[in-house]
Amino acid sequence: MTQTVAPSSTPARRLFGTDGIRGKANTAPLDAATALRLGQAAGTFFNRGSHRHRVVIGKDTRLSGYLMEAALTAGFIGAGMDVVLLGPLPTPAVALLTRSMRADLGVMISASHNPYEDNGIKLFGPDGLKLSDTQEAEIEALMAGDLSSALVASAKLGRASRMDDSAGRYIEAVKAALPRGLTLEGLRIVVDCANGAAYKVAPTVLWELGAEVVSIGVSPDGFNINKAVGSTAPGRLAEVVRERRADLGIALDGDADRLVLVDEEGTVIDGDQILALIANSWHGRGTLRGGAVVATVMSNMGLERYLKHRGLELQRTPVGDRYVGERMRERGCNLGGEQSGHVIMSDFGTTGDGLIAALQVLAVLVERKEPASQVMRCFTPLPQRLVNIRFAGPSPLKDPAVQAAIQEQEAALGDRGRVLIRASGTEPLIRVMVEAEDRALMDQTVDLLADLIRSKTRA
Repeated sequence: MTQTVAPSSTPARRLFGTDGIRGKANTAPLDAATALRLGQAAGTFFNRGSHRHRVVIGKDTRLSGYLMEAALTAGFIGAGMDVVLLGPLPTPAVALLTRSMRADLGVMISASHNPYEDNGIKLFGPDGLKLSDTQEAEIEALMAGDLSSALVASAKLGRASRMDDSAGRYIEAVKAALPRGLTLEGLRIVVDCANGAAYKVAPTVLWELGAEVVSIGVSPDGFNINKAVGSTAPGRLAEVVRERRADLGIALDGDADRLVLVDEEGTVIDGDQILALIANSWHGRGTLRGGAVVATVMSNMGLERYLKHRGLELQRTPVGDRYVGERMRERGCNLGGEQSGHVIMSDFGTTGDGLIAALQVLAVLVERKEPASQVMRCFTPLPQRLVNIRFAGPSPLKDPAVQAAIQEQEAALGDRGRVLIRASGTEPLIRVMVEAEDRALMDQTVDLLADLIRSKTRA
């Protein structure tokens, strides 16, 4: 089956992408001037009613976090909002505290799995949910206009303060996500915190739940976030798991909203396998809602077949955990995620949470008393290959010959595979992805389509 999926009815936005604003730090749009205007505009947008307004701001461990934090704080104060600085804390913690503290707005300063040179800004509404495309477009429109009349009088300026127990609040919330009556006693766990936002909270949670904890990626210096560690570089984690004969390895990314796992043999387990395991566990307990799991178009057909065999549906969305969350709410589902390791569990939070997802897997290991290698390989993935093609000028996907070739290859694959062609939302790239039961057929299909698309581009 062929899928060319894009978000529907997306308002025009220049600054915001699929996960907030992101770019190279101290360079537009991730410079202090833009962050200041964003604080002014977002503060104005959420300054509704006569109550004292509040925004909470968290960040990861990159050096540029100090710059972004100060500029955003100035903007929010100028818009009449009190600012509560949380310090280094995972993205899901910011979403949780936004809601639990009855804040009007939450901000996470992070570029997730990107290197330290980059940074980003994610916004959460008072419900702890990421803002909609429409809300982001309205904030951009405010930023593009004259904000001087929207700024408050000097007597109504906000104040800034630091919250000392933010990490403690999150730690207790995460620990409560482990099913009642279970502990991690007797398990040796290696956790890789990517030198990022979870470098303190993740080891603490696992230790307080009873595990023997080996920690790596817990020495941030402002420059080493995601550097040869974390969910995008699990090689070191796999080595330590084997060296220490650990039961499981947990790799988080820079802001800890995603994870990959490593079994006791050093094999890396991706987000699709994690979704399958949690779905099967919850379905067996009767706690999986909506009769479906929500994932993006990138998830492997093996996951779809695994769920179908258990009477469950795989609902697919465009790439981006925000779209996964929106579909979950529409369908009444409580589990969704991405192959990259974002796992959203609406019973526990509003956004992906790598640590809570890891606890759901650990609960299965504890209950079944079997090695991770036997528990976590739920299905055999279909061979999958992705090719990125850079182009200039009009999109080659509009070419009739390309469209005809896509349809021909779809017919040739039938039920034996899947073709996904999509344009990148951030770069002039066409992404060609093919899955097939037969690897040779997969290579033949992706090469044919990629070569044709290249012939239609002006790179």
